[in-house]
Amino acid sequence: QVQLVESGGGLVQPGGSLRLSCAGSGFPFSVVSMSWYRQAPGKERELVAAIGSAGGAYNYADSVKGRFSITRNNAKNTVYLQMNSLKPEDTAVYYCTTDYGSQRFWGQGTQVTVSS
Repeated sequence: QVQLVESGGGLVQPGGSLRLSCAGSGFPFSVVSMSWYRQAPGKERELVAAIGSAGGAYNYADSVKGRFSITRNNAKNTVYLQMNSLKPEDTAVYYCTTDYGSQRFWGQGTQVTVSS
């Protein structure tokens, strides 16, 4: 079955960096787009970044442009989110997601907390 497993979250000080990873299995990873979403307490889930199947198309939320970078390694079935210059407002649970076979699949999420 389709599985998405995120890792790399944690506690970081403002201005710091983290790299999230999402390993996919159970579907043809190299032919699907992948996305990162986040959900902060009391807020709706929002798109953070998306990447095309071959890694050549990108989409970023305005709030993270210039600070976050999404990449993928199709040989490892993994998508990454490099997060730099982190701010307290980036605190959220970050989810990896993909659409496959007319369904949307989500990982379990990884907590990112930006605080001094």
